[in-house]
Amino acid sequence: MVRIFGFLFGLFMVAALLWSFGKGAYAAITEPASPTAEHEFHKHPKELDLASNGPFGKFDHQQLQRGYQVYKEVCAACHSLRLVAFRDLAQLGYNEAEVKAEAASWTVPGVDPNTGEANTRPGLSTDYFPKPYPNDIAARAANNNAVPPDLSLMSKARHDGAAYVYSLLTGYRSQAGYKNDDGQVLLEEFPDVKTGPGLHFNPYFPNLNLAMAPPLSAGQVSYGDGTEASVPQMAKDVSAFLVWTAEPTLAKRNQTGWPVVLFLIVATALAYLAYQNVWRGVKGNH
Repeated sequence: MVRIFGFLFGLFMVAALLWSFGKGAYAAITEPASPTAEHEFHKHPKELDLASNGPFGKFDHQQLQRGYQVYKEVCAACHSLRLVAFRDLAQLGYNEAEVKAEAASWTVPGVDPNTGEANTRPGLSTDYFPKPYPNDIAARAANNNAVPPDLSLMSKARHDGAAYVYSLLTGYRSQAGYKNDDGQVLLEEFPDVKTGPGLHFNPYFPNLNLAMAPPLSAGQVSYGDGTEASVPQMAKDVSAFLVWTAEPTLAKRNQTGWPVVLFLIVATALAYLAYQNVWRGVKGNH
């Protein structure tokens, strides 16, 4: 009796689940959700051509140094780079003396060896990049209640990676009369998208409202190699730099990957030929 009851109960639950699924699928097909303002206005990232793109990608050290300069002079005021050490800058083409000088130009938390009290000191090559705020509370207080994310893995943490960063940095615009990619829908038709106090309209950000003010302006940094510091150029350089911080071994991985793929192809061919040779006689007997 108990088994029969259990079987009937299970059958009832399966039927209920199937009915619920069928009802939901029917509703989704016949009554599609109305498009939201975010759906209408959110843009996909722009195309970004970097030397690190593709299976043969490698880093442009000069561009990475420019990107580091943009991070240091602009982004570091709000964003941390906690997974990168100063000694890692040697991978950008800096020599040992330059790495030490760069580290010393930063102020990092320290401890007074005589009193044991916390203090600050010039950075060493072995130190990691310091956080701009002591804690999240201070970060929120300085950034309209938003905590600026760490940038160490940003190009891996966001879909489209460097292209997303580049598009975001160059995508700020006035929302007045803004249209979607088809040039049809006016923003005024979606009053819920209007930017709130302290927020900034950016169609490349998922919900269109970004707490970060436009960080870049033309001529904001002075490149040592004479490159013009336009907003697109600085955005491209710092995006390339963030590709390196997220995957510093990218070039080596690409260089190693192709010989490994070639070896596997040759090994597979040899294994197949060996298989044919070893089993030829056995197959013939069948």
